Amino acid sequence: SSYKEDFDSRYTQYESQRELFLQAPASATDTGIVSFRDLIDFLSHVADCYPTLTARFPEDLIHVLNLHHEHLEPELREKIVGSLVLLRKKEIIDSSSKSTRTLLYKKCLSDLRTSNSKSTNHRLNRTFQTVLYNLLTSDQVSSKGIWAVKITRELWKRQIWTDPKAVEIMKEASLADNEKVILGGVRFFLGGDKEREELEDESSDEDAIDMGKIRHQMGINKKTKKKARQMENAVATVKKKTRKKKQPHPLNFSAFHLLHDPQGFAETLFSKHLQNSRSKLNLEQKLQVLQLVSRLVGLHKLTVMSLYSYFIKYLTPRQPSVTSFLASLAQATHNLVPPDVLEPLVQKIANEFVSEAAAAEVASAGLNAIREICVRQPLAMNDTLLQDLVLYRKSKDKGVVMAAKGLLGLYRDVGPDMLKKRDRGKEAAMGLRSGIRKEQRFGEEAVGEIEGLELLEKWKDEEKEKKLRTKEPRAEGDLVEAEFGIDDEEEDDDGWEVNEDSDSDSDSGGWQDVSSEEETNALDADDKRPSKKPRNATTASEVIAGQDKAENKENTPQKTVETAEKISTLATTRILTPADLVKLQELRLAASVNNALPAAQRKRAAAAHQATLNRHRDDPLTATEIEGLASLSKKSTKDERIAAAREGKGGRDEVRKSTTAKRKEKKREQGKSTTNREKARKKNFMMTLGKAKGKQKKSLVDRGKVLKAHKERGKRGGKRGNQG
Repeated sequence: SSYKEDFDSRYTQYESQRELFLQAPASATDTGIVSFRDLIDFLSHVADCYPTLTARFPEDLIHVLNLHHEHLEPELREKIVGSLVLLRKKEIIDSSSKSTRTLLYKKCLSDLRTSNSKSTNHRLNRTFQTVLYNLLTSDQVSSKGIWAVKITRELWKRQIWTDPKAVEIMKEASLADNEKVILGGVRFFLGGDKEREELEDESSDEDAIDMGKIRHQMGINKKTKKKARQMENAVATVKKKTRKKKQPHPLNFSAFHLLHDPQGFAETLFSKHLQNSRSKLNLEQKLQVLQLVSRLVGLHKLTVMSLYSYFIKYLTPRQPSVTSFLASLAQATHNLVPPDVLEPLVQKIANEFVSEAAAAEVASAGLNAIREICVRQPLAMNDTLLQDLVLYRKSKDKGVVMAAKGLLGLYRDVGPDMLKKRDRGKEAAMGLRSGIRKEQRFGEEAVGEIEGLELLEKWKDEEKEKKLRTKEPRAEGDLVEAEFGIDDEEEDDDGWEVNEDSDSDSDSGGWQDVSSEEETNALDADDKRPSKKPRNATTASEVIAGQDKAENKENTPQKTVETAEKISTLATTRILTPADLVKLQELRLAASVNNALPAAQRKRAAAAHQATLNRHRDDPLTATEIEGLASLSKKSTKDERIAAAREGKGGRDEVRKSTTAKRKEKKREQGKSTTNREKARKKNFMMTLGKAKGKQKKSLVDRGKVLKAHKERGKRGGKRGNQG
């Protein structure tokens, strides 16, 4: 109470300074700003001692921030925000005030977006990310970490933060102890990339400018400076967007690919939120965490053995959201999971879902789930169960038939030996007989190579043969040299290569060690090489005939299989030039055309299977895809059939529209006007009656004049003379 008079005088000074500042915030003097800042600092520190007098002090600060945040001096703005934080710590203002939280959230986002608009502000981003990371790790129980989740997710969606540090923040959020923070982090990984793509598509659609419409308006309406400026701005915007499209697209990696330790993250998520009996998450929340764990395991091919035994108790048709559990199990499967772990799960799905007593929707969902698992790991199925499931293709329900045929088609490609002979099909049976299709082994990976490289190598070999055959030999023996690769420089009887350059001898190190096997091969090649003496006795026709006989002898099915399985070594033996790459693209295009022919059905099926594997590797599998065939089994009601019939009729009416009607509708959607002739058709009949009567009274001479004038107008381009 002894300092109350002093405090009253200071508070009066603060109010007068605030009134002066609010009248002209942009033209405030430095002395006035310093005095105003010091008074705010003083009042924020002693406001808890005089709560009655300072009741409106926090509202005044928020009001100044709301109205004049753009004109505030940086130090003054920082002092106001710091004072609000101090008042929050003293519990003078309540943090549950939605307006205050929304204000701070918007200010943080706008400041970060402005700072990163022209170029990336790495220093500010690192500082802000460190603050948010510490906010999550310092107290994992409280809900204050939700602000770190909101800010990071919004900046990730707007492609301002695309670095691994932002992913680490959301990783810590997923491992927190608060339910809201956990779900915010999990939903970021499950849907953050999709939100980013949708926002990018929306922004590109909104910024679209119709240049044809603008030119049309400029040609018809009155020309003014304002419209000319609008036209110039529109042209500049279109040019800017065209330049932006030609620029290389930035590599926006998915959040899953930027994780530092996916194995540890998946194990911690599973043990903390799913296996832990003290977890506070309900079934729906646990299902979202399970989807995240399964996506991590399937995408990075992780090994979490306890995950698969966790699924067993949920694989029953009576379980709520059972299709989501089936989709998660299929997502968590990959070719490095041991078949012994997956076989009991597949067997239980078959026993619980696929039976004669089960409903059609249940059976189709079970068969579809089994197929999705076997796409990723075909060895999870045994012969007896597969042959039993394939028999469901003779069911009376369409959904079950489609699901069973999908499983049959899968194993015709990946494991035809597990099927009965009558179920294998023609191509699979021929592939097994010729040895092209072999039994898969656990952990076997396909050899990676450049697509279509064997086509380029084959084309180069054919070009070499053409050059050798079309080249005019100097003598009959020269053809033999060309065919057997004998050069003029190799004239020595011993076949040694003599290097005259002494430097090259010193660089090479003298003699080279040759293994006994290579030595034997070299001697065999020397024995097979023709000598110089019978060169004149051997004619070109005899050499070609001998080669044809040798080719006919070697043309056996075994050689064909070896040639098909041969891996191109062109990329490891030489550097591909730009011309080679252009030719490679042409050969790929030609091969894609050939694949459209009926003879290439097997290659097309293999390519489709590989595309399916790639889709499963990167894209999430949802419960809707598991339930997809179940919709075929569901019988529609009478009202649904009538609605579908009406929709079909509407579609047919759309197809039957004439070209003119479609053009009119398109113009109407674009906001364009109609022609004068079309407008005349819609004119009131009484308005056109006088013109029609005048036409009837015209004599032949008048009609001739009108036609002549019409022809002359057409020659000069109409009334406005547009052609001249």
